[in-house]
Amino acid sequence: MDAVRVALLREVLAGTEWLGAARRFAGALRGSVVSHGGGLLLVGTQEYEPWHLAAHLVDEAAWSGTPELTPTLVRHGARPSDPAHLAVGLGRLAAARRGETLLVVSPAGPDCRLLERVHDARRGGATVLALGPGEGEIASMAHESLAVPEGSELDLDTVQHLVSAAAGENALPAPRGNRRLRDRLYRLAEQLTAPPPARW
Repeated sequence: MDAVRVALLREVLAGTEWLGAARRFAGALRGSVVSHGGGLLLVGTQEYEPWHLAAHLVDEAAWSGTPELTPTLVRHGARPSDPAHLAVGLGRLAAARRGETLLVVSPAGPDCRLLERVHDARRGGATVLALGPGEGEIASMAHESLAVPEGSELDLDTVQHLVSAAAGENALPAPRGNRRLRDRLYRLAEQLTAPPPARW
């Protein structure tokens, strides 16, 4: 889903609880990773790996100038022969420590094996966030959660789009003296493409 579609979705959802809830959750996510300097681990269940959310967070990290939003995708079936960005297995959760953030995404409650790893990460000092049904042991383990119960107006994939977009847009602007070249080019392009001022 591109930025235009996300904007249209937000228009449709104006006046509902979803926009505020997604922004609050995204703010907690961004606040956790930025204040600790990164270390975002993203994991799903055996049946549901959040590839799409990982890709959107990578994009938002680049567009917003917030590299801390770039996640490490933790996979249930990771093998050492996989490419490096796909070879991180569940053992990484047991090694999570203070300053790292773990985002658990699941359409249904995680299985016992994943719950044990999440518990290890929390015990090691990681901040745990959960995006899913909003009930069960994972919800009680999470520092922050966003519930997407089965049968909601929105499905989990749609809510992930709202969260990733909000995480990128809520980034704090860079100090005025250190603006990046991309930001200056963007402003220049806006000025050059703006319609001429009306003359009366």
